[in-house]
Amino acid sequence: MNILITGVGGPTPRSFAHSLKFIGTQYRNAQLIATDTNRLAIGLYQSALFSHSYVIPRADDATYWKVIEEIVEKHKIQAAVVLPELEVVEWSKRAQKGELPCKAFLPDPSINGILVDKAAMTEVLMESGLVPPSVSFHRDSDKLQLIFDELGSDFWVRSSSGTSGLGSLRIDGLESLQNWIEINPGVQYFLASMFLPGRNLACKLLYWEGKLLRAACGERVNYIMAKVAPSGITGNTSFGRLFNEPELIDVAKKTMDLVFEYAKAPQHGFFTVDLKEDSAGRPFVTEINVRHVAFTQCFAAAGANFAEDSLRLLMGDPSFSMDFKMYAFEPGTIFLRDVDERPIIMNEKHLL
Repeated sequence: MNILITGVGGPTPRSFAHSLKFIGTQYRNAQLIATDTNRLAIGLYQSALFSHSYVIPRADDATYWKVIEEIVEKHKIQAAVVLPELEVVEWSKRAQKGELPCKAFLPDPSINGILVDKAAMTEVLMESGLVPPSVSFHRDSDKLQLIFDELGSDFWVRSSSGTSGLGSLRIDGLESLQNWIEINPGVQYFLASMFLPGRNLACKLLYWEGKLLRAACGERVNYIMAKVAPSGITGNTSFGRLFNEPELIDVAKKTMDLVFEYAKAPQHGFFTVDLKEDSAGRPFVTEINVRHVAFTQCFAAAGANFAEDSLRLLMGDPSFSMDFKMYAFEPGTIFLRDVDERPIIMNEKHLL
């Protein structure tokens, strides 16, 4: 089988590829074809992982689809794994028109429009009580004091779009907010939210043609290269926990039900719902990714191989069970990750 994987300069596509080639069993012999817009992307040169690599235009470039179609035709691609948000958006639009060059597991484009923009997602969910009190604002706003009137003097701010904690910082006063806006000139719109001191959680949800089929939960505890980010958050977890909390899945599912209903979209796609707990342990939704995220291979190594699940569904594997399953982990399961290293799965009681 020949599989196209896009955006291999990022850790998420490479994590997905590792889940297929080195952890799963169904696609170890598949030929993985890599693409990225940056010729310096490390994944383009990982020959043990990818059989062929291509530098391609950005997804919003006029020549993008011509190049993709040529690659698909040349390598007889049967399925595409599309993970960078910009490409997910463009592939979803084309899928809606029935014009994809090969199979791909994608959400409805109306979902993307809501979830890629964190401020839009928050607005949709605000009345549900599932998201923390929040205020969205433009960097040139002359009414920043109103944010403090709404949220108090201690809140979290981040870019309303983008990944890896872009533009994120805990704010403790007007001056610090003004300074943070000034040193983030690339961010036009920000989202300020009530500061939540509890656990930083992720819930994985795999939907297929109107039904939730697989789910699992994890916690982000520490981040790779955390010291380089003022917020301490870089988007890549270095230490995390995998655990079993059906109640958390219920919260994530309720959230997605509301989003699907609002968008009038089919329940289809893979989503990572991020949540943060308040001081009382109540989880609030902070972000929903329309794709896998970087530590997907940690879940796979612990027995929850969502990458393989996605391909099996896409290719119509008759042996795949269509009954709902929450992946369960041994109590105390943790993972350790670092740059250029394979993750380690172990029990927390065995930490030195």
